[in-house]
Amino acid sequence: MDTNAPGLRSVPQVKPPRNPISLKQVETVISRSVAVFGIVFGAQTVPVLLGQIHQAQPVWVAVATITVFATLIVAMVASLADRFVRSSQGLVSIVYAAALLTWPFAVLDPALVTGTNHWLYLLLTVATATAAIAFRTRVAVAYLFLVPGFYGFVRLTPAGGSVDPLNDLFDVVYAMILGAVIIVIARMLRQAAAAVDAAQATALARYGHAVRQHATEVERVEVDAIVHDSVLTTLLTAARAFTPEAMALSARNARNAIEHLHDAALVVPEDGTTVKLRDVATRIRDAALTLTPPFQLRMRDIGPRSMPVQAAEAVYSAAMQAMVNSLQHAGKDEGVQRWLSAYGIGVDGIQVEVGDNGAGFVLSAVPQERLGVRVSIIERVAGAGGLAEIDSAPGEGTIVTIRWPAKPTGILGVPAEADSARPEVTS
Repeated sequence: MDTNAPGLRSVPQVKPPRNPISLKQVETVISRSVAVFGIVFGAQTVPVLLGQIHQAQPVWVAVATITVFATLIVAMVASLADRFVRSSQGLVSIVYAAALLTWPFAVLDPALVTGTNHWLYLLLTVATATAAIAFRTRVAVAYLFLVPGFYGFVRLTPAGGSVDPLNDLFDVVYAMILGAVIIVIARMLRQAAAAVDAAQATALARYGHAVRQHATEVERVEVDAIVHDSVLTTLLTAARAFTPEAMALSARNARNAIEHLHDAALVVPEDGTTVKLRDVATRIRDAALTLTPPFQLRMRDIGPRSMPVQAAEAVYSAAMQAMVNSLQHAGKDEGVQRWLSAYGIGVDGIQVEVGDNGAGFVLSAVPQERLGVRVSIIERVAGAGGLAEIDSAPGEGTIVTIRWPAKPTGILGVPAEADSARPEVTS
Protein backbone atom coordinates (compact mmCIF):
# COMPACT_ATOMS: atom_id res chain seq x y z
CA MET A 1 0.00 0.00 0.00
CA ASP A 2 1.05 3.61 -0.56
CA THR A 3 2.55 4.92 2.65
CA ASN A 4 2.28 8.47 1.31
CA ALA A 5 -1.51 8.39 1.02
CA PRO A 6 -3.08 11.64 2.18
CA GLY A 7 -3.82 11.83 5.88
CA LEU A 8 -2.16 8.49 6.70
CA ARG A 9 0.10 8.10 9.68
CA SER A 10 3.27 6.06 9.42
CA VAL A 11 2.06 3.06 11.38
CA PRO A 12 2.62 -0.64 10.77
CA GLN A 13 0.34 -2.40 8.35
CA VAL A 14 -1.95 -5.01 9.83
CA LYS A 15 -2.59 -7.99 7.63
CA PRO A 16 -6.23 -9.04 7.28
CA PRO A 17 -7.14 -12.31 8.99
CA ARG A 18 -6.85 -15.41 6.85
CA ASN A 19 -10.13 -16.99 5.91
CA PRO A 20 -10.23 -20.81 6.00
CA ILE A 21 -10.99 -20.76 2.30
CA SER A 22 -12.02 -18.12 -0.19
CA LEU A 23 -12.51 -17.98 -3.92
CA LYS A 24 -9.60 -15.57 -4.32
CA GLN A 25 -7.26 -17.85 -2.39
CA VAL A 26 -8.33 -20.86 -4.44
CA GLU A 27 -7.81 -19.00 -7.71
CA THR A 28 -4.36 -17.89 -6.55
CA VAL A 29 -3.25 -21.38 -5.51
CA ILE A 30 -4.50 -23.01 -8.71
CA SER A 31 -3.01 -20.42 -11.04
CA ARG A 32 0.39 -20.46 -9.34
CA SER A 33 0.49 -24.26 -9.28
CA VAL A 34 -0.30 -24.49 -12.99
CA ALA A 35 2.26 -21.77 -13.77
CA VAL A 36 4.98 -23.61 -11.85
CA PHE A 37 4.20 -26.92 -13.55
CA GLY A 38 4.17 -25.13 -16.89
CA ILE A 39 7.73 -23.92 -16.35
CA VAL A 40 8.83 -27.39 -15.17
CA PHE A 41 7.21 -29.18 -18.10
CA GLY A 42 8.61 -26.54 -20.46
CA ALA A 43 12.11 -27.28 -19.20
CA GLN A 44 11.52 -30.99 -19.81
CA THR A 45 10.63 -30.34 -23.45
CA VAL A 46 13.99 -28.76 -24.25
CA PRO A 47 15.90 -32.04 -24.86
CA VAL A 48 13.04 -33.41 -27.00
CA LEU A 49 12.80 -30.10 -28.88
CA LEU A 50 16.52 -30.17 -29.67
CA GLY A 51 16.22 -33.75 -30.92
CA GLN A 52 13.35 -32.84 -33.29
CA ILE A 53 14.51 -29.43 -34.43
CA HIS A 54 15.61 -30.77 -37.84
CA GLN A 55 12.11 -32.04 -38.65
CA ALA A 56 10.39 -28.65 -39.07
CA GLN A 57 11.02 -25.36 -40.80
CA PRO A 58 13.47 -23.18 -38.82
CA VAL A 59 11.15 -20.17 -38.89
CA TRP A 60 8.26 -22.16 -37.40
CA VAL A 61 10.53 -23.69 -34.77
CA ALA A 62 11.80 -20.26 -33.74
CA VAL A 63 8.37 -18.62 -33.63
CA ALA A 64 6.62 -21.54 -31.91
CA THR A 65 9.35 -22.01 -29.34
CA ILE A 66 9.66 -18.33 -28.44
CA THR A 67 5.93 -17.68 -28.21
CA VAL A 68 5.10 -20.84 -26.24
CA PHE A 69 7.88 -20.39 -23.69
CA ALA A 70 7.29 -16.64 -23.47
CA THR A 71 3.63 -17.15 -22.58
CA LEU A 72 4.61 -19.66 -19.90
CA ILE A 73 6.92 -17.08 -18.34
CA VAL A 74 4.26 -14.37 -18.59
CA ALA A 75 1.74 -16.67 -16.87
CA MET A 76 4.22 -17.31 -14.06
CA VAL A 77 4.89 -13.60 -13.51
CA ALA A 78 1.18 -12.76 -13.64
CA SER A 79 0.29 -15.48 -11.12
CA LEU A 80 2.97 -14.28 -8.70
CA ALA A 81 1.86 -10.67 -9.09
CA ASP A 82 -1.81 -11.74 -8.87
CA ARG A 83 -2.71 -9.54 -11.84
CA PHE A 84 -4.08 -10.46 -15.28
CA VAL A 85 -4.02 -14.12 -14.22
CA ARG A 86 -6.84 -15.37 -16.42
CA SER A 87 -5.69 -13.36 -19.41
CA SER A 88 -2.16 -14.73 -19.21
CA GLN A 89 -3.36 -18.31 -18.71
CA GLY A 90 -5.74 -17.96 -21.64
CA LEU A 91 -2.86 -16.66 -23.76
CA VAL A 92 -0.93 -19.86 -23.04
CA SER A 93 -3.87 -21.98 -24.23
CA ILE A 94 -4.39 -19.95 -27.40
CA VAL A 95 -0.71 -19.82 -28.36
CA TYR A 96 -0.33 -23.55 -27.75
CA ALA A 97 -3.39 -24.33 -29.92
CA ALA A 98 -2.00 -22.12 -32.69
CA ALA A 99 1.37 -23.90 -32.55
CA LEU A 100 -0.38 -27.28 -32.65
CA LEU A 101 -2.55 -26.30 -35.64
CA THR A 102 0.43 -25.06 -37.68
CA TRP A 103 2.73 -27.95 -36.76
CA PRO A 104 1.72 -30.32 -39.65
CA PHE A 105 2.33 -27.58 -42.23
CA ALA A 106 5.82 -26.86 -40.89
CA VAL A 107 7.18 -30.41 -41.30
CA LEU A 108 10.02 -30.43 -43.84
CA ASP A 109 10.00 -34.12 -44.75
CA PRO A 110 7.59 -36.71 -43.28
CA ALA A 111 10.33 -39.29 -43.71
CA LEU A 112 12.36 -37.50 -41.05
CA VAL A 113 9.56 -37.74 -38.48
CA THR A 114 10.05 -40.51 -35.93
CA GLY A 115 7.39 -42.37 -33.97
CA THR A 116 8.16 -40.63 -30.69
CA ASN A 117 5.80 -38.02 -29.33
CA HIS A 118 6.28 -34.46 -30.54
CA TRP A 119 7.71 -31.93 -28.08
CA LEU A 120 4.34 -30.16 -28.02
CA TYR A 121 2.81 -33.28 -26.45
CA LEU A 122 4.76 -32.67 -23.23
CA LEU A 123 2.92 -29.35 -22.84
CA LEU A 124 -0.53 -30.67 -23.74
CA THR A 125 -1.62 -31.11 -20.12
CA VAL A 126 -0.32 -27.64 -19.27
CA ALA A 127 -2.44 -26.18 -22.08
CA THR A 128 -5.61 -27.91 -20.89
CA ALA A 129 -4.90 -26.79 -17.31
CA THR A 130 -4.48 -23.16 -18.33
CA ALA A 131 -7.72 -23.42 -20.31
CA ALA A 132 -9.48 -24.62 -17.15
CA ILE A 133 -8.31 -21.48 -15.33
CA ALA A 134 -8.90 -18.96 -18.11
CA PHE A 135 -12.19 -20.06 -19.64
CA ARG A 136 -15.63 -21.09 -18.52
CA THR A 137 -16.20 -24.75 -17.81
CA ARG A 138 -17.90 -25.46 -21.13
CA VAL A 139 -15.13 -23.84 -23.12
CA ALA A 140 -12.48 -25.61 -21.06
CA VAL A 141 -14.18 -28.98 -21.64
CA ALA A 142 -14.40 -28.32 -25.39
CA TYR A 143 -10.70 -27.42 -25.37
CA LEU A 144 -9.96 -30.62 -23.45
CA PHE A 145 -11.46 -32.79 -26.21
CA LEU A 146 -10.59 -30.79 -29.33
CA VAL A 147 -6.91 -30.02 -28.76
CA PRO A 148 -5.73 -33.51 -27.68
CA GLY A 149 -8.02 -34.97 -30.36
CA PHE A 150 -6.34 -32.86 -33.04
CA TYR A 151 -2.92 -33.92 -31.77
CA GLY A 152 -3.95 -37.58 -32.03
CA PHE A 153 -5.26 -37.00 -35.57
CA VAL A 154 -1.99 -35.42 -36.73
CA ARG A 155 0.01 -38.27 -35.23
CA LEU A 156 -1.84 -40.69 -37.52
CA THR A 157 -0.77 -38.73 -40.62
CA PRO A 158 2.68 -38.90 -42.28
CA ALA A 159 3.51 -35.44 -40.90
CA GLY A 160 2.98 -36.79 -37.41
CA GLY A 161 4.88 -40.04 -37.91
CA SER A 162 2.01 -42.40 -38.91
CA VAL A 163 2.08 -44.00 -35.45
CA ASP A 164 0.13 -47.05 -34.38
CA PRO A 165 -3.52 -46.04 -33.77
CA LEU A 166 -3.74 -47.92 -30.48
CA ASN A 167 -0.65 -46.24 -29.02
CA ASP A 168 -1.88 -42.93 -30.32
CA LEU A 169 -5.24 -43.48 -28.62
CA PHE A 170 -3.54 -44.26 -25.32
CA ASP A 171 -1.52 -41.03 -25.50
CA VAL A 172 -4.58 -38.93 -26.29
CA VAL A 173 -6.75 -40.54 -23.60
CA TYR A 174 -3.97 -40.14 -21.04
CA ALA A 175 -3.72 -36.41 -21.80
CA MET A 176 -7.50 -36.04 -21.64
CA ILE A 177 -7.71 -37.81 -18.29
CA LEU A 178 -5.07 -35.56 -16.72
CA GLY A 179 -6.77 -32.48 -18.11
CA ALA A 180 -10.19 -33.66 -16.92
CA VAL A 181 -8.86 -34.23 -13.40
CA ILE A 182 -7.52 -30.68 -13.29
CA ILE A 183 -10.80 -29.24 -14.56
CA VAL A 184 -12.86 -31.21 -12.02
CA ILE A 185 -10.60 -30.27 -9.11
CA ALA A 186 -10.58 -26.61 -10.10
CA ARG A 187 -14.36 -26.52 -10.45
CA MET A 188 -14.95 -28.27 -7.11
CA LEU A 189 -12.58 -25.94 -5.26
CA ARG A 190 -14.17 -22.91 -6.89
CA GLN A 191 -17.67 -24.02 -5.95
CA ALA A 192 -16.64 -24.76 -2.37
CA ALA A 193 -14.87 -21.42 -2.02
CA ALA A 194 -17.80 -19.54 -3.57
CA ALA A 195 -20.15 -21.26 -1.12
CA VAL A 196 -17.97 -20.20 1.81
CA ASP A 197 -17.82 -16.62 0.55
CA ALA A 198 -21.60 -16.57 0.14
CA ALA A 199 -22.09 -17.99 3.65
CA GLN A 200 -19.78 -15.36 5.14
CA ALA A 201 -21.59 -12.57 3.32
CA THR A 202 -24.95 -13.91 4.50
CA ALA A 203 -23.70 -14.19 8.09
CA LEU A 204 -22.45 -10.60 8.03
CA ALA A 205 -25.72 -9.38 6.59
CA ARG A 206 -27.74 -11.26 9.22
CA TYR A 207 -25.49 -10.00 12.00
CA GLY A 208 -25.89 -6.43 10.81
CA HIS A 209 -29.66 -6.88 10.61
CA ALA A 210 -29.76 -8.33 14.12
CA VAL A 211 -27.69 -5.43 15.47
CA ARG A 212 -29.99 -2.90 13.83
CA GLN A 213 -33.06 -4.66 15.22
CA HIS A 214 -31.58 -4.69 18.71
CA ALA A 215 -30.72 -1.00 18.52
CA THR A 216 -34.20 -0.21 17.24
CA GLU A 217 -35.79 -2.13 20.11
CA VAL A 218 -33.62 -0.36 22.70
CA GLU A 219 -34.54 3.01 21.25
CA ARG A 220 -38.22 2.06 21.13
CA VAL A 221 -38.27 1.15 24.81
CA GLU A 222 -36.53 4.41 25.71
CA VAL A 223 -38.86 6.50 23.61
CA ASP A 224 -41.91 4.67 24.99
CA ALA A 225 -40.81 5.53 28.51
CA ILE A 226 -40.30 9.18 27.60
CA VAL A 227 -43.65 9.36 25.83
CA HIS A 228 -45.35 7.90 28.89
CA ASP A 229 -43.53 10.05 31.45
CA SER A 230 -43.08 13.35 29.63
CA VAL A 231 -45.15 13.68 26.50
CA LEU A 232 -48.41 12.46 27.99
CA THR A 233 -47.89 14.68 31.02
CA THR A 234 -47.31 17.64 28.71
CA LEU A 235 -50.46 16.88 26.75
CA LEU A 236 -52.56 16.59 29.92
CA THR A 237 -51.14 19.88 31.21
CA ALA A 238 -51.84 21.60 27.90
CA ALA A 239 -55.44 20.33 27.90
CA ARG A 240 -56.03 21.99 31.27
CA ALA A 241 -54.12 25.20 30.55
CA PHE A 242 -56.70 28.01 30.80
CA THR A 243 -54.55 30.63 32.54
CA PRO A 244 -51.30 32.33 31.42
CA GLU A 245 -49.39 30.57 34.18
CA ALA A 246 -50.72 27.17 33.11
CA MET A 247 -49.93 27.90 29.48
CA ALA A 248 -46.35 28.86 30.40
CA LEU A 249 -46.00 25.64 32.41
CA SER A 250 -47.35 23.66 29.46
CA ALA A 251 -44.85 25.30 27.10
CA ARG A 252 -42.01 24.57 29.52
CA ASN A 253 -43.07 20.93 29.80
CA ALA A 254 -43.21 20.68 26.02
CA ARG A 255 -39.65 22.00 25.73
CA ASN A 256 -38.48 19.52 28.34
CA ALA A 257 -40.18 16.64 26.51
CA ILE A 258 -38.52 17.63 23.24
CA GLU A 259 -35.12 17.74 24.97
CA HIS A 260 -35.75 14.29 26.46
CA LEU A 261 -36.63 12.88 23.04
CA HIS A 262 -33.53 14.43 21.52
CA ASP A 263 -31.32 13.00 24.27
CA ALA A 264 -32.90 9.57 23.84
CA ALA A 265 -31.87 9.57 20.19
CA LEU A 266 -28.24 10.03 21.21
CA VAL A 267 -27.84 7.95 24.36
CA VAL A 268 -28.26 4.22 24.79
CA PRO A 269 -28.57 2.54 28.18
CA GLU A 270 -25.40 1.35 29.89
CA ASP A 271 -25.44 -2.25 31.08
CA GLY A 272 -21.82 -2.54 32.24
CA THR A 273 -20.77 -4.76 29.33
CA THR A 274 -17.34 -3.98 27.88
CA VAL A 275 -15.43 -4.94 24.75
CA LYS A 276 -11.71 -4.78 24.07
CA LEU A 277 -10.45 -1.83 22.07
CA ARG A 278 -8.47 -4.27 19.94
CA ASP A 279 -11.69 -6.09 19.02
CA VAL A 280 -13.39 -2.83 18.06
CA ALA A 281 -10.53 -1.94 15.72
CA THR A 282 -10.55 -5.45 14.24
CA ARG A 283 -14.30 -5.28 13.62
CA ILE A 284 -13.98 -1.93 11.84
CA ARG A 285 -11.06 -3.23 9.78
CA ASP A 286 -12.93 -6.39 8.76
CA ALA A 287 -15.90 -4.30 7.70
CA ALA A 288 -13.62 -2.11 5.56
CA LEU A 289 -12.21 -5.19 3.82
CA THR A 290 -15.69 -6.08 2.56
CA LEU A 291 -16.22 -2.73 0.84
CA THR A 292 -15.58 -2.04 -2.83
CA PRO A 293 -13.49 -0.18 -3.78
CA PRO A 294 -11.29 -1.16 -0.82
CA PHE A 295 -9.85 1.12 1.85
CA GLN A 296 -6.12 1.26 2.51
CA LEU A 297 -5.48 0.11 6.08
CA ARG A 298 -3.05 1.45 8.65
CA MET A 299 -3.50 -0.14 12.06
CA ARG A 300 -1.55 -0.21 15.30
CA ASP A 301 -1.90 -2.67 18.15
CA ILE A 302 -4.17 -0.91 20.59
CA GLY A 303 -3.55 -3.04 23.64
CA PRO A 304 -5.70 -4.98 26.10
CA ARG A 305 -7.87 -2.11 27.41
CA SER A 306 -11.67 -2.20 27.12
CA MET A 307 -14.51 0.22 26.46
CA PRO A 308 -18.28 0.08 27.10
CA VAL A 309 -20.09 -1.90 24.44
CA GLN A 310 -22.45 1.02 23.82
CA ALA A 311 -19.49 3.28 23.06
CA ALA A 312 -17.98 0.57 20.88
CA GLU A 313 -21.19 0.35 18.87
CA ALA A 314 -21.22 4.12 18.45
CA VAL A 315 -17.59 4.21 17.23
CA TYR A 316 -18.17 1.29 14.88
CA SER A 317 -21.42 2.68 13.46
CA ALA A 318 -19.90 6.13 12.97
CA ALA A 319 -16.86 4.66 11.20
CA MET A 320 -19.11 2.60 8.93
CA GLN A 321 -21.20 5.67 8.12
CA ALA A 322 -18.03 7.63 7.31
CA MET A 323 -16.82 4.87 4.95
CA VAL A 324 -20.22 4.61 3.28
CA ASN A 325 -20.29 8.40 2.84
CA SER A 326 -16.85 8.26 1.24
CA LEU A 327 -17.95 5.56 -1.20
CA GLN A 328 -21.09 7.47 -2.12
CA HIS A 329 -19.84 11.05 -2.32
CA ALA A 330 -16.03 11.14 -2.71
CA GLY A 331 -16.17 10.15 -6.38
CA LYS A 332 -15.94 7.06 -8.54
CA ASP A 333 -12.62 7.84 -10.26
CA GLU A 334 -9.80 5.30 -9.90
CA GLY A 335 -7.56 8.11 -8.66
CA VAL A 336 -9.63 8.57 -5.49
CA GLN A 337 -7.75 7.04 -2.56
CA ARG A 338 -9.55 5.98 0.60
CA TRP A 339 -7.91 4.96 3.84
CA LEU A 340 -8.74 3.78 7.34
CA SER A 341 -6.49 4.01 10.37
CA ALA A 342 -7.12 2.94 13.96
CA TYR A 343 -4.82 3.14 16.94
CA GLY A 344 -4.81 3.69 20.66
CA ILE A 345 -4.66 7.06 22.38
CA GLY A 346 -3.96 7.62 26.03
CA VAL A 347 -4.14 4.53 28.20
CA ASP A 348 -7.74 3.57 27.47
CA GLY A 349 -8.79 5.32 24.27
CA ILE A 350 -9.14 4.64 20.58
CA GLN A 351 -8.99 6.87 17.53
CA VAL A 352 -10.33 5.96 14.09
CA GLU A 353 -9.71 8.01 10.98
CA VAL A 354 -11.59 7.56 7.71
CA GLY A 355 -10.30 9.68 4.88
CA ASP A 356 -10.20 10.17 1.14
CA ASN A 357 -8.78 12.62 -1.38
CA GLY A 358 -12.04 12.89 -3.28
CA ALA A 359 -14.59 15.60 -3.94
CA GLY A 360 -14.89 16.98 -0.40
CA PHE A 361 -17.67 19.28 0.80
CA VAL A 362 -18.49 22.25 3.02
CA LEU A 363 -19.80 20.95 6.34
CA SER A 364 -21.82 24.08 7.11
CA ALA A 365 -23.58 23.74 3.75
CA VAL A 366 -25.01 20.29 4.53
CA PRO A 367 -28.82 20.61 4.90
CA GLN A 368 -30.23 19.99 8.36
CA GLU A 369 -32.42 17.16 7.08
CA ARG A 370 -29.32 15.22 5.99
CA LEU A 371 -28.59 13.15 9.09
CA GLY A 372 -25.68 11.01 7.82
CA VAL A 373 -23.00 13.39 9.14
CA ARG A 374 -24.67 15.31 11.97
CA VAL A 375 -26.61 12.53 13.72
CA SER A 376 -25.05 9.29 12.49
CA ILE A 377 -21.47 10.44 13.12
CA ILE A 378 -21.02 13.57 15.23
CA GLU A 379 -23.95 13.32 17.66
CA ARG A 380 -23.83 9.53 17.89
CA VAL A 381 -20.19 9.59 19.02
CA ALA A 382 -20.79 12.55 21.33
CA GLY A 383 -23.70 10.72 22.94
CA ALA A 384 -21.33 7.84 23.79
CA GLY A 385 -18.76 10.14 25.41
CA GLY A 386 -16.52 10.54 22.37
CA LEU A 387 -15.67 13.19 19.83
CA ALA A 388 -16.05 13.20 16.05
CA GLU A 389 -14.40 15.83 13.87
CA ILE A 390 -14.78 16.33 10.12
CA ASP A 391 -12.11 18.07 8.07
CA SER A 392 -13.24 18.62 4.49
CA ALA A 393 -13.06 21.13 1.69
CA PRO A 394 -14.26 21.01 -1.91
CA GLY A 395 -11.65 19.30 -4.09
CA GLU A 396 -9.37 18.47 -1.13
CA GLY A 397 -11.00 15.32 0.22
CA THR A 398 -12.47 14.51 3.62
CA ILE A 399 -11.03 13.20 6.90
CA VAL A 400 -13.39 11.98 9.62
CA THR A 401 -11.68 11.56 13.01
CA ILE A 402 -13.54 9.55 15.66
CA ARG A 403 -12.05 9.58 19.15
CA TRP A 404 -13.17 7.85 22.33
CA PRO A 405 -13.16 9.08 25.02
CA ALA A 406 -13.34 12.71 24.04
CA LYS A 407 -10.37 13.59 26.26
CA PRO A 408 -8.03 10.57 26.63
CA THR A 409 -5.64 10.56 29.58
CA GLY A 410 -2.23 9.08 30.08
CA ILE A 411 0.25 7.75 27.53
CA LEU A 412 0.08 4.70 25.28
CA GLY A 413 3.12 4.51 23.01
CA VAL A 414 3.00 8.29 22.34
CA PRO A 415 1.50 11.19 24.32
CA ALA A 416 -2.22 11.56 23.95
CA GLU A 417 -1.79 15.16 22.82
CA ALA A 418 0.52 14.20 19.98
CA ASP A 419 -1.36 11.10 18.95
CA SER A 420 -4.67 12.88 18.75
CA ALA A 421 -3.35 15.73 16.60
CA ARG A 422 -5.08 16.28 13.31
CA PRO A 423 -3.05 14.89 10.36
CA GLU A 424 -1.98 17.25 7.65
CA VAL A 425 -4.11 16.94 4.54
CA THR A 426 -2.14 17.01 1.31
CA SER A 427 -3.49 17.09 -2.19
